[in-house]
Amino acid sequence: MPDDEPTPDPDGGRVFTGFGIASAALGALAVAAVVLAGLIWTQHRGDTDELHYRARVMQAAADWTSVLINMNKDSVEADLTKLHEGTVGQLNADFDSTVEPYRALVQKLQAKTTGQVDSVAVESIHHAPPGPNGAPKPQQQPELAASASRTDTVMVVATSISENAGGDKPQTVRWNLRLDVSDVDGKLMISRLEPIR
Repeated sequence: MPDDEPTPDPDGGRVFTGFGIASAALGALAVAAVVLAGLIWTQHRGDTDELHYRARVMQAAADWTSVLINMNKDSVEADLTKLHEGTVGQLNADFDSTVEPYRALVQKLQAKTTGQVDSVAVESIHHAPPGPNGAPKPQQQPELAASASRTDTVMVVATSISENAGGDKPQTVRWNLRLDVSDVDGKLMISRLEPIR
């Protein structure tokens, strides 16, 4: 029996035609295409949101680092206060001892320092199971578990030039830092500072 002829009904009526079957198949295909388009859009939207969030994380790390590397003898106390206000967790609790070497160096050298952030990147560990939105799960500090919704690790490379009051040759200092940036009620704060040797 040719495909375009109707399939007879046992009662003698027509049930399906070739065109009816083709229409049903095309309808099912159209529904599947709409569902697939919805899934692709949702994934794209999630990826875009994640990229925007990571850009904010990198900017927060760069801004905080910029204050750190531009500390001068005249601004050291104000800069340290600003840095402290931008911290949370263990770094906030141990802030004075963590930044004491930086404070002592600036005060000892009586230096005028100008610095710039050269590069910033969110650290990804591909063999670790991903967290929400594909972000790597960093080591979470217990005190942040209740307050931070997310923590990302950021690598910062910066350069500063210090001109000592004694007129010595300017010194170039290379900064390689690993920072944890934690989202606390929508505010991005630094929760870890680790120099990389």
